[in-house]
Amino acid sequence: MSTALAFDKTIPSHFTLDSYKKHFADFLEWLKVSSQTQTVNSLVKSRARFMDDVLQSLWQHFDLNKQKQLTLIAVGGYGRGELHPYSDIDLLILTEARLSPALQEQIAHFVTLLWDLRLEVGHSVRTIKESVSLGKDDITIATNLMEMRYLAGNQQLFDSLQAEVSKDNFWPSKDFFQAKRHEQQGRHAQYHGTAYNLEPNLKANPGGLRDIQTIGWVAKKHFRTRTMRELVAYQYLTEDEYQELMECEAYLWQMRFALHIEAGRNENRILFDYQPAVAHRLGFGDDGKASVERMMKRFFRTVQRVSELNEMLLQHFEGSILKSHSKYKTQSLDDFFEIQGHLIHATDKAVFARRENILRLFWHIANHPQIHGIHSETIRLLRQVRRRLMGDLQDYEACRQLFMAIIRHPHGMDRAITLMHRHGILAAYLPQWRNIVGQMQFDLFHAYTVDEHTHRVLKNLHRYSEPEFANEFPLCTDIVNRLEKPELLYLGGIFHDIAKGRGGDHSDLGAMDAREFGKLHKLSEFDTKLIVWLVEQHLLMSVTAQRRDIHDPAVIAEFAEKVRDETRLNYLYCLTLADIRATNDNLWNDWKGSLLRELYLGTQKAFRRGLEKPMDLRDQIREHQTEALRLLAEKGFSEAQVNPLWSKFKADYFARYNPRLIAWHSENLLQHADFSQPMVLISPSAMRGGTQIFVYTADQPNLFARMVAALDSKKVSIFDAQIMTNKDGYAMDTFVVLEQNGAAVTSTSRIASIKKALETYITNPPTTERQKARPNKQLRAFHVPPKVVFLPGKNKQRTMLELAALDTPGLLADIGQVFSQCEINIHAAKITTIGERAEDFFMISTRQDEALTADEQSQLRRVLVEQLTHATEG
Repeated sequence: MSTALAFDKTIPSHFTLDSYKKHFADFLEWLKVSSQTQTVNSLVKSRARFMDDVLQSLWQHFDLNKQKQLTLIAVGGYGRGELHPYSDIDLLILTEARLSPALQEQIAHFVTLLWDLRLEVGHSVRTIKESVSLGKDDITIATNLMEMRYLAGNQQLFDSLQAEVSKDNFWPSKDFFQAKRHEQQGRHAQYHGTAYNLEPNLKANPGGLRDIQTIGWVAKKHFRTRTMRELVAYQYLTEDEYQELMECEAYLWQMRFALHIEAGRNENRILFDYQPAVAHRLGFGDDGKASVERMMKRFFRTVQRVSELNEMLLQHFEGSILKSHSKYKTQSLDDFFEIQGHLIHATDKAVFARRENILRLFWHIANHPQIHGIHSETIRLLRQVRRRLMGDLQDYEACRQLFMAIIRHPHGMDRAITLMHRHGILAAYLPQWRNIVGQMQFDLFHAYTVDEHTHRVLKNLHRYSEPEFANEFPLCTDIVNRLEKPELLYLGGIFHDIAKGRGGDHSDLGAMDAREFGKLHKLSEFDTKLIVWLVEQHLLMSVTAQRRDIHDPAVIAEFAEKVRDETRLNYLYCLTLADIRATNDNLWNDWKGSLLRELYLGTQKAFRRGLEKPMDLRDQIREHQTEALRLLAEKGFSEAQVNPLWSKFKADYFARYNPRLIAWHSENLLQHADFSQPMVLISPSAMRGGTQIFVYTADQPNLFARMVAALDSKKVSIFDAQIMTNKDGYAMDTFVVLEQNGAAVTSTSRIASIKKALETYITNPPTTERQKARPNKQLRAFHVPPKVVFLPGKNKQRTMLELAALDTPGLLADIGQVFSQCEINIHAAKITTIGERAEDFFMISTRQDEALTADEQSQLRRVLVEQLTHATEG
């Protein structure tokens, strides 16, 4: 970087709004150009000085400098002399006494002009007494006042307020520390306690700029320091820690500065929209996703370092300010460690010279549930030894034994694994883990970085064995409680995504890593093979459940053939459930849970029957009919009443629907009075994890397109569709839908509205073109070109079509419209959404009930791609 240059244009001598706007535009352009050669630190200070000059000039322009009872003061970040390109300008106009109406109007004109200049100004007009009183009641106001800086007006008034704020009774150090710590805990909770969100807030996220500022605020209050460096003299920071903190702040500042420039406003969330441009501006390249991943990996590693320093230093302050450490009882654990209160503390500064003691620390944490964290002095020792490590901790036999002891411990996946992740010990132990630290996934499916996602998988797996969560997923709890070696499940979780970001198939590469791990840690050949298989096949169950017809015995048989035995099924089911739930908090729903459970139970039944004796389709039909008849008998229907109705249904119907749904359909059909009108049934509560919609109506062209358009108009998400006709030519179509937040439709009025829309669209579809919602901002950041693939199938009268596209609003309605235009019949549909990507499967035929020819397939592919490309661009 070259020596910083000052902005060389002076403030316009004659005030006009246009001249000042041009002055602002010139300065912003100077900031952009200078960012290529000057440090961000110098530029944010330059903007603060620029704003000082402007405000002082305008203060004089409005003759406020002649009012001896007024002082203009910068507070907050502006008070620190730090302003990013579009940061708020926080001002306090201090007054000796209540203002006259004329002076109030004068100040109003001053502030209005700042707004006219498009500045984001936060201002208050207060006396000293009011400022002190409000500051004592509000920690945010108090913090702002601590950073005040004189700009213009009565200097003595400023000095008097500063003297009041500096007094011990204005937020005593103890109260201030507790309030700031509570404030930080609340802020972290808003972000679920993690910085590993894929659109993080550079200021507010855990490990963000606010966490650095919190250290500074507490230090300023307690030690009366002005800078962070002074903490080194007080021995609360080592020189290395100070330099690390400043390095982290500099990187976060660079990102924030670039983000402001690219967003053109005061934006602190690094949204997908801005990530490629910010990465390019920061020098990470312009190769799109790869550039973003490089930038974000550095960001996530930076906030991890800030979080650790923040935790360590606030603990130091707690001991110094609250004198809390002296109150704690100690409990010796061994020659190296003791418990102080709820923290584990190393009794010897050379404790980690023996590398196995690093792992022993976490074994103690697993073994003593009363330990909630690591003492700040021990965190410092851990950080120091982490830097000096030569090679990996797994190279040491004693470390390997302790690592496996933690994995096998009933509480190893509780607090111990979280602290190993937080303090970089998993990365120090497993070289492959280091590669995924901060590794983001540029999509809407994965909400967390790879390492944080994997950590959450391990936590989910552990919940199955915790009594307080026994009712959350009872089937998983039952399975895990019966597992002879639950540690194999945890190791499958550790390695399932560990090869992401390396190129190639992460399942295959991760399986190779797992095989080497098993050999190094002397696991049996059987155990190693099971872990390797889990890693290789960790996506098998979710793909089968969400993209295949799991009510087809052939699909169950094929899946069971790949799984091979019930032991593997048990491990795979528990891992799959934990994996999906750890991917994105907003994507899990009861429908997915229902699909996985049905696949598990169906496959378990296949194993218990014996794969050499698979269930015959006729056996399944008879079983479903018998149970449905029993349920209908409870409702007062005889077999003689039911048989004429069922004689119209094809065998496929009884194979695909479970007895409860067959009975529900039949009961309502037997009571339906007029079959010239459609019968629309909507379940009042969730069935199989979703709201079931059953439509029985005379078959007609474009029926699927009409029904999908009706559901689209009601803004529900379609997760599954079964399309079939009976022997009399009546359509018997089922949809599984959820609200857009993933919940079942439960409101009586909402159900009635959906029912009415379906009836209307079937009998008298609207002639006006439907209004299509625009894709949200997140979706616009992704490019998923439509792709249509025709798959081979056993049924010679059907064509299998798989379609991948951006999941834009109304996508399924667009697809239905194309099928109508091309005179295509739909017999079944499987709807899958993976973040921003829709992957839908359709079984189709021509109107003549024949499979599509090669020419017809080519024509349909062309029309679908054109239509969906246009919809995405629109």
